[in-house]
Amino acid sequence: MKLIFISGPSGSGKTTLSNQILKKNKQGIVLSTDNYYKTGLKSKLLSKFVEGYFDRSISFNNKLLKKDFDFIYKNRISIRDRYYDFEKKTIQIFLNEKKNISFLIVEGIFAREFSSTLNIQDYYFLEIKTKKNECMKRVVKRDIKDRGKDKKQAESDFLKSWDIYYEKGKPNSTKNNTNRFIIEKSSDLDKIMKKLFN
Repeated sequence: MKLIFISGPSGSGKTTLSNQILKKNKQGIVLSTDNYYKTGLKSKLLSKFVEGYFDRSISFNNKLLKKDFDFIYKNRISIRDRYYDFEKKTIQIFLNEKKNISFLIVEGIFAREFSSTLNIQDYYFLEIKTKKNECMKRVVKRDIKDRGKDKKQAESDFLKSWDIYYEKGKPNSTKNNTNRFIIEKSSDLDKIMKKLFN
């Protein structure tokens, strides 16, 4: 199975790129690290007291993502989707069976971190480069609409998340033998698809 990891700071366009790839080739599936945050009372408390909690590794349920990843990678099927509710700090599960999966995309701010925990050596790694102000506009709009924040809080949280993303791992810190590509606004999707699937 072909593996693709898509990383970049919040608002850089990871989900958009993942969906564009799926539109071009429908035999894949996406696991978003946004849907694998920890739940329960501990998560609720830490999210209130730890600055930038959702951008830090302590918030990420690596074990749960690895469970879903391993199942799909081994069986080439998926039986469920997960969705993380940021207000309730819970994960909702939806049954959604998909068979004959030929490629798996893991996208999100923890994609690089997750890829480094795997024994698998052969995969594609896409690092998205988007201007800071463009990312902030997208994140603020999303956070006001979907996460109940006001503009000031959304902007403050974004700036923290940007710094945390670039502090915790250099964009070049992937395994030496990966196929690594930098994706920018001007990048041609057809060229990217040829690199991934030809």
